[in-house]
Amino acid sequence: MHPSQSELLKLKNLGLASVNILHSVGIRSCEDLRRIGPVEAFISIRNRGINASRVMLYALQGALLDVHWNDLDPDLKRRLASEADRLLSAQDPD
Repeated sequence: MHPSQSELLKLKNLGLASVNILHSVGIRSCEDLRRIGPVEAFISIRNRGINASRVMLYALQGALLDVHWNDLDPDLKRRLASEADRLLSAQDPD
């Protein structure tokens, strides 16, 4: 399926560029994103060498909750960022 026809485009916060990125890490459906979760999806994106910011992380969570990423609870954003930072630093060989 071409990314422009992806069901992921129906989710809040996700445009064609985001969907292309998700497809590049093997996330091709809403169910894939739910199963993997926003933090693991974000880690996969970063591990692919794509310089995604925390906004991408928040956008993924918002997509699953049908909420604009900027409207996510600040505590949820902190928890997401903390978990992502922890997992990324665990991968860092230094």
